[in-house]
Amino acid sequence: MDILAIESSCDETAAAVVRDGREIISSVVATQIEEHKLYGGVVPEIASRRHCESICAVTAQALEQAHTSAENIDAVGVTFAPGLIGALLVGVNYAKALAWGLGKPLIPVHHIRGHIAANYLAYPELKPPYMCLVASGGHSHIVEVRDYTDFAVIGKTTDDAAGECFDKAARAMGFPYPGGKYIDEASALGDPNKYTLPKPHTARPYDFSFSGLKTAVINLIHNANQKGEEIDANALAACFQKTAGEILTDKFIAAAEEYGYRKIALAGGVAANSGLRARLALVSSEHGMEFFVPPLSLCGDNAAMIGAQAFYEYKRGNIADESLNACATMAIDARCY
Repeated sequence: MDILAIESSCDETAAAVVRDGREIISSVVATQIEEHKLYGGVVPEIASRRHCESICAVTAQALEQAHTSAENIDAVGVTFAPGLIGALLVGVNYAKALAWGLGKPLIPVHHIRGHIAANYLAYPELKPPYMCLVASGGHSHIVEVRDYTDFAVIGKTTDDAAGECFDKAARAMGFPYPGGKYIDEASALGDPNKYTLPKPHTARPYDFSFSGLKTAVINLIHNANQKGEEIDANALAACFQKTAGEILTDKFIAAAEEYGYRKIALAGGVAANSGLRARLALVSSEHGMEFFVPPLSLCGDNAAMIGAQAFYEYKRGNIADESLNACATMAIDARCY
């Protein structure tokens, strides 16, 4: 089954053709990073306009790379939640019109489910049940993947998401947007033990809190500036990356141990962070766990992951009609179509 997938939840306009939820036939991503870099973050109105300008060409390119036509695809999958509402609406309405015009099924896909499904494209042998850590610019979740369309959230952020914290801390350190990449690069040059940073407490054991870590970095830099002291940006980046990685890894592994999972996965934009990937690989090995993580190309937002999850949504009977709407916020186990 060949599914044409559309992703437009934030600042990437993406389209892909995915076969049977496991094979990428084509994948095209048009990024807006350079434009949003001027503002230090994503500007929703600009993102929406660029999606409108790019979506037709991106979809045509994905079909061309797959050596097929829209008439030959079997279904249309689209991210409908969560994300920037204006950006989502572009993708949802385009997909609805395309599916209706072609007489093909329309498959709504939750963005976080898509991130988890990125692992299916890299590991044909991976099947539920397993536990997944989803860490991205907008989300930090520990998720039980009981089946391909059956999820339970064990823990999530109570304030900032991990990726958001990376970006805001990076800005305070003087790095460009998006900050996660630059922190990762600087970390390789710095002493990860030079500065002491906090690991915020949460009321629920497997929830995350990153606001205090971000504030600690900002205060450290502010206090140093007031005293005329120089901050070692590379060392601070290394200390920050180490602390954030320990917070995510320690809670995730503890949750997997308590719930009896020996198979774990990582997903989301922050999954591209070399420190987090290395730490999870090491700690999971020490605990005798099987660890899965997507290649870097599938960590950020892309349509291939949406096409992968769309296949399993289709098999479950999760088909939408022309009334499908976009939703800015939605739990991974909810539905509004």
